[in-house]
Amino acid sequence: MSESIDNLLETLEEHMMKTIDAMHHDFSAVRTGKASPALVENITVDYYGTPTRLRELAGITVPEAKMLMIQPWDPSVVSAIEKAILASNIGISPVSDGRVLRLPIPELSEERRHDLTKQVKGRSEDAKIAIRNIRRDGNDAAKKAQKGGELTEDELKQRLDEIQKLTDDYVTQVDKILAEKEKDLMNI
Repeated sequence: MSESIDNLLETLEEHMMKTIDAMHHDFSAVRTGKASPALVENITVDYYGTPTRLRELAGITVPEAKMLMIQPWDPSVVSAIEKAILASNIGISPVSDGRVLRLPIPELSEERRHDLTKQVKGRSEDAKIAIRNIRRDGNDAAKKAQKGGELTEDELKQRLDEIQKLTDDYVTQVDKILAEKEKDLMNI
């Protein structure tokens, strides 16, 4: 981190926010028994030999709570989308009428719920590790600034305390988000 020591805290917070946003995005793709476009939007489809994300090939809507509807802009790509969904291992079989794909979202089995819970716990641990790495980088920058004469010993201690408080706040946010997602997954 080469930014000035004055902006250090804001820069660290920005990086931590991005970590939380990335975790939120990953969590939105985890199926909870409710239909969500995030479930399929990043599936890669072979579109005339080019790997293309589904959201770039079709409109994805939620006509009802347990149904996703995928309407390709090019009707000739329906079968390629169907193959990609089946190959993606999301556990949903699409129903095609030749123009539109419907994905009925089945209830999750207890075993599948536990597997998904393990997945989100692992992802939240990754987010905590990323936040702690950001803290480490911030601490290193503060110590370097102190050695370079930009900070006094007292200012360094204060900076390190502020960085730790920021880290604790973001780790707590990760835990809250995880608890919500686990609750969402385990409720039938």
